Amino acid sequence: MAAVYSGISFKLKSKTTSWEDKLKLAHFAWISHQCILPNKEQVLLDWARQSLVSFYKKKLELKEDIVERLWIYIDSVLHSRKLQNLLKSGKTVNLQISLAKIINERIAEFSLSGSQRNICAVLSCCRGILSTPALAVIYTARQELIVALLSQLCWSACRQPEGAVVALLFEVIHLALGHYLVIQQQQVNPRRAFGEVTGRLLQPCLVLRHLLLGGTWTQAGQGQLRPALSRDLRTQIEAVLRGGAFQLELLSSYKEELLDQPQGDTKVGAMKNLLAPTDTVIAKLVEAGYCEPPLHAAVVASSVALLYKLFLDSYFKEGDQLLCFQVLPRLFGCLRIAQLPEGPAQALSTSDWTAELLVVEQLLSSVASNNIYNIAADRIRHGEAQFRFYRRVAELLINHPQACVPSWFRCLRALMSLNHLILEPDLDDLLASAWIDADVTEFRTKKAQEALVHTLFQTYVKLRQVPRLFEEILGVICRPAAEALRQPVLAAGPSAALCECLLELPPSQILDTWSLVLDKFQSLVLPHLRGDADMALKSLSLSSLLHCILFNMRSPDSGTPLPVVRRMQGAMERMLRELLRPLLGLLLDAPGPELPPWRQKVSDAALLLSHTWAQVDTLLSLNCSQYHTVSGAPAGAALEVSHLPSLLPGVETRHWKKIEKIMAQVPSVGRYCLEQLHLNRMKRALLQVGVQSEDALRILREAAAYILGSGRESLTRGTAASWDGQAGTVSAATYPVAHWHLIVSNLTVLLPYLGPDDVRYLASVLLRTLPASKAQEGSADEEPDITLEGISKAVLQSPLFPEMQPLHAAFLVGLTRRCAGALCAGPRSDPGLLRQQLPWLFEGDPMDVAHWETRFAKVGPEGTEPRGDVAQNLLSLVQRDFPVQLEESQLEVLLGLLEVASALQLDSLAAPYHVRGFLLLLCAAVARLGSSCSPSLTLKFLTTCYQLLGYLQRGRCARSVLKVLHVSDIFEIVLTSLFRASRGLLTDGDDPSWLEFLQVLGTFLEQLMQMLIQVKLSLVLNFGKIVSFLSKCKGYPEGASGKQLKNQTPLGQQLLLVSLTKLCQVLGPFVRERKQQPDAPEALRGLLQQAVLQAGAELQHVARGARGRLPPAFLSSVSTLLEADVGQHPGPGGTDTPPMTGAPRLSHPALYQSVYSQVLAELPALARDPQSFQAAVQFLTLFLLAPELHPKKDSVFTAMFHSVRRVLADPAIPAQVIQNIEPHLGALLSHMLEAGTTEDFRTMVHHILQGLDVRNAWRADQPAILSAVTLIKLLLNCPLSGEKASLFWRASPQILTALTLQNREACQEQPVPLAVVEPILDVLALLLRQGEEAIRNPHHVSLAFSILLTVPLDHLRPLEYGSIFSRVHNVLFSVLQCHPKVMLKAIPSFLSCFHRLVISVVQEGRQKEKGGADDLPAVLGCARLVERMCSHIAAQAEDFTVFSPFMVAQFVTEVQKVTLYPAVKGHLQEGIFLILDLCTESDIQFLRASLPPGVRDVFKELYSDYVKYHKGKHEGERRYTA
Repeated sequence: MAAVYSGISFKLKSKTTSWEDKLKLAHFAWISHQCILPNKEQVLLDWARQSLVSFYKKKLELKEDIVERLWIYIDSVLHSRKLQNLLKSGKTVNLQISLAKIINERIAEFSLSGSQRNICAVLSCCRGILSTPALAVIYTARQELIVALLSQLCWSACRQPEGAVVALLFEVIHLALGHYLVIQQQQVNPRRAFGEVTGRLLQPCLVLRHLLLGGTWTQAGQGQLRPALSRDLRTQIEAVLRGGAFQLELLSSYKEELLDQPQGDTKVGAMKNLLAPTDTVIAKLVEAGYCEPPLHAAVVASSVALLYKLFLDSYFKEGDQLLCFQVLPRLFGCLRIAQLPEGPAQALSTSDWTAELLVVEQLLSSVASNNIYNIAADRIRHGEAQFRFYRRVAELLINHPQACVPSWFRCLRALMSLNHLILEPDLDDLLASAWIDADVTEFRTKKAQEALVHTLFQTYVKLRQVPRLFEEILGVICRPAAEALRQPVLAAGPSAALCECLLELPPSQILDTWSLVLDKFQSLVLPHLRGDADMALKSLSLSSLLHCILFNMRSPDSGTPLPVVRRMQGAMERMLRELLRPLLGLLLDAPGPELPPWRQKVSDAALLLSHTWAQVDTLLSLNCSQYHTVSGAPAGAALEVSHLPSLLPGVETRHWKKIEKIMAQVPSVGRYCLEQLHLNRMKRALLQVGVQSEDALRILREAAAYILGSGRESLTRGTAASWDGQAGTVSAATYPVAHWHLIVSNLTVLLPYLGPDDVRYLASVLLRTLPASKAQEGSADEEPDITLEGISKAVLQSPLFPEMQPLHAAFLVGLTRRCAGALCAGPRSDPGLLRQQLPWLFEGDPMDVAHWETRFAKVGPEGTEPRGDVAQNLLSLVQRDFPVQLEESQLEVLLGLLEVASALQLDSLAAPYHVRGFLLLLCAAVARLGSSCSPSLTLKFLTTCYQLLGYLQRGRCARSVLKVLHVSDIFEIVLTSLFRASRGLLTDGDDPSWLEFLQVLGTFLEQLMQMLIQVKLSLVLNFGKIVSFLSKCKGYPEGASGKQLKNQTPLGQQLLLVSLTKLCQVLGPFVRERKQQPDAPEALRGLLQQAVLQAGAELQHVARGARGRLPPAFLSSVSTLLEADVGQHPGPGGTDTPPMTGAPRLSHPALYQSVYSQVLAELPALARDPQSFQAAVQFLTLFLLAPELHPKKDSVFTAMFHSVRRVLADPAIPAQVIQNIEPHLGALLSHMLEAGTTEDFRTMVHHILQGLDVRNAWRADQPAILSAVTLIKLLLNCPLSGEKASLFWRASPQILTALTLQNREACQEQPVPLAVVEPILDVLALLLRQGEEAIRNPHHVSLAFSILLTVPLDHLRPLEYGSIFSRVHNVLFSVLQCHPKVMLKAIPSFLSCFHRLVISVVQEGRQKEKGGADDLPAVLGCARLVERMCSHIAAQAEDFTVFSPFMVAQFVTEVQKVTLYPAVKGHLQEGIFLILDLCTESDIQFLRASLPPGVRDVFKELYSDYVKYHKGKHEGERRYTA
């Protein structure tokens, strides 16, 4: 074969050899080991390169496919492992510059024309060169080549290519940027770097960064860009721009250009020709033609903020604020909005405004965050240069308002935060465009507007110039404007901002503002109200404003200065005299019943102010003894009731009647405020001590009736609107919400004076307005406004609701009536017959239930209780054909009502309501279900019914049900209906919904029988009937007919099994307790025996038909049966008489043994289901305690132990599941240890040590190791005593040694298997704590240090780090606390372990560029543990005094390397302060002298904080300590 390749070089250069053959020859020559050719790699690469160079220089004609195959050949060579191995071995392979040039030319061709011919192969070749350092020298040695390549690559990406080339292109860009950054950092000529960046790289890099920032390629799809790579590219581009355009060496040039400071003589050299870097960068940025005009504007906008950020990052420091400002106007001038004031305004779209305003916001935020603007320095030193620029920006923003753009508001807010004088000249226009005249509806924009308004108020509050601000606000409101188009002045956001600021104002400013509003109202609005709709709307806006001011000001009290009180008294009188009465007069002058729009708004304003005045007057009269309310009863009031409060002083009663008639026409602010006036009158009347006259009661009832009746019609119609809670924003749509809110908020005031019909009406509204579904209830709106559903839901969930007994009772009556109506709406044979059979469905008043309750049941002594007709009726109806049938629609309605009922406190109902509710729920539960009902809906309905019946059974009046129904009757009614329903229920026996229903049903039946035992009501009779009924339900007696077996369905079997299980569960313990009593009846014992026999027969039948894994219900039933069976036949240690000789001790030994065998076999599979596993462990525990069931050949202890080992060693069981089942396994092991012998325990310890054998680690048998470690942990939590405890602690040295070896092997793996390391640390801490007295050899305790020193604390995720750290700390703390003598002998090892913890917290708690803050909670927890350990070390001062300076030195050495988060640093410093307490003065001097310079500075700062914050405080504490 060597001869074949002997002339390869000649053949490759020969013109007679075809290109097909040449390529094949070159390929085989490269991969073949038999081709003997000197410097073969170089020869083959040079041939391919030269061929391509000749082709592109037109010296050689090649077909397109040959050219492509040549590129692919070069690419395969560059990426081959053979070439990489050659380069690693030190062999040199040179690439000629011509190859780099043609690669650059092809990429340039692609960037200009978009031609993708061979581009993938070319880019792949480029990637191969740049990714190999030995080959990348071809670019890095010639800087112009890498610059040209990078420029063309970026321009290629800016063409926004698609397809497979995208990922490859960006990977090459990433590599090229990395190489260029290395070159740039090594560049000694700043002018060259600046020229390269601004000349060739600035424009393509800025365009590419903008496209990356916009997510052009990061959407999901084939060949798209990964988000992480996109972030890395943007970071690299920013680094390139910073390193080229904003080098530290260029600072003097920037100063010369921006501040007119000439350069010093020492730095002329290379920089003498570099004159204007700012102008150069900006000229390149705004230059036209390098991209499309729409894209150009967006690139400029996004780049302005970036360039300013890079400038600040490079040059900002204290003293250079003016320099950092001077570049700002120049960059701002690049934006299109900066040109708007000059000449005619260019039309910009909303998206353009959004983009540019976002940039302005970023610029202003940078100014604020870097403290560039100092008001005093700017005014004194720089002639207000910055102020004039910010004024220009403010004028631009205000002259071109963009109320639909959130960033417009944020820019104004930033300017206000810089200096309020920037916006004050245009304050009126600002208020108009940004607040009062702004039409803002979008949520984000509204939030930005609210933030601006809040900042506005806060600023003027701090300046104590609120009256000045309100003067401008009132001026804007009173301007001529189309008021109907304005939004409410005080919506929720601005109102909240104003309320917060009003609390900080002194009374004088409140009074000035109050007077100002009255003046404006009286002079500008009041004279022009008649007939003017706009003025009427202005009056409402001013009223809302005054309402907000007066409702949220700080209320004066008895300590308020008298002049302030007198001035407030005067303001109140003036408001009543000069404003309220004229407004009410306008309202009363209405010529007819019709209410024109202007008069409606005037009435709203008049009544809003009246309500405000009345509330403030009441508040002042209560809080301030120096204030005297305006007296004067209405002129038309009777003398005998003149002492009672009026709605408003000086307004006659007949006038109020007329106002009420007028306001009844339209639901609006006025009607709501009129209700508030009546409510205020009620409150004032109730506050008057001793007012209990008939007239007072009449007035209270009339006011309550008016409030309720005023909105009855609107509330009946309902609304889906939401209300923001402001009185001034009530409209026809939101009035029902405001009216309902007023009623609900004052129920305690209104309820005592409402009649029964009104209370029933309230209950009906409450029931009707509750959320109809969970989706409606849980819908989270963008704004938390008030809705009808929300108010009603709050009432239902309020703990005060049951205390309002009339309303609560009426609500229950309404709810039960609707439930009964839904039940009776189904098909029935005869309504009259149904009323006779089920009378409680038609009763309206629960007292009627009490009537037939006493008629049907008269409880006598035990055993003499007569049967009730109710039970007989229900039982006969259920056994035949229940007359109520429910279809799917009725079922859904009932479910909704039952969900409402579940929110009530059903356990505290009075007896009549309790009985009726129980009967109603029982009827619903036993009703026939139609064919349209789906199984899932049926099960949900039945589950809800029996859950509610269970709630009632736990109630305080649960016994009242027994006056109507026997427990045995309820039992029979429920199960008869369920057996019937199960035959038509199409669901599987292991369906989660069915299993949940069985659990709920079992709980209800158990509660029912427990209550029977508690009241001791005819126990033998009731339990006898229950057992008799269940025996009739058995589906497979001996000799059972085929029909009987056919009638028994699998679901019915489960129902029967649950019933029998609960019967045995309740009756078994009761019978065992009664055995101790001499007069215990034998009948109950016989009934229990019958139940056990039947349950066993049922379980045997289920076991024979069961396939696969045992179901949890079956296991639970077997456990209950075994417990009851064992209880009947106590062992030899019991006190009862043993059974007769020859009689079997247990009823179903074969069943128990069969289940035992199956449970042992299936225990690992059962572990995945917590409920099944718990039932299985309970059964094994009971089986262990019944020796007569144990097999004679095999040891039960050994079998159970091996089964537990298999569970713990099963790799298919997740670690979290093992952690969850550990308590159950621990309980089983405790019983095993109690029942087992010492030999059994010795065998167990032997197997555990086998599991810890180091060979398991070598075999990577992790499950065996984990099983052994978990068993040790479980054993340590079990009570060990006597010989077993001695045996275990004698084996503890072997356990400690084995744990050490296992930990060492685990920590050598990469990545470290934390699933092994963490349990080892847990067991180690437990062993050290519990072996405080038992582990006597110090060497065995010292093994803990070797384990801790090998546990990794770095390269972990936050949760893993926190978990490992806490476990290491626990072990260390266990040594310190439980083995102090060992610790004293090994203090260096102890401190080494502790120092590792400190180092890890310092490393994890350092401030990182990405993701640091997210990891902070875990690190903070670890820092607290370090602080805690320091406190324990400090408590043993004598032992650690010698080592304390070294601990401090290690700490400051590590801290000096990083910048910690303040919270982490705080905890670590508090800990190290405690160590410094142990240091003597000579130790401090030693540290100051011996620490290196940088570390010494950190120590000085630390010691200064120690003296300032810690030492003085503790010395003061010691001074007062005895």
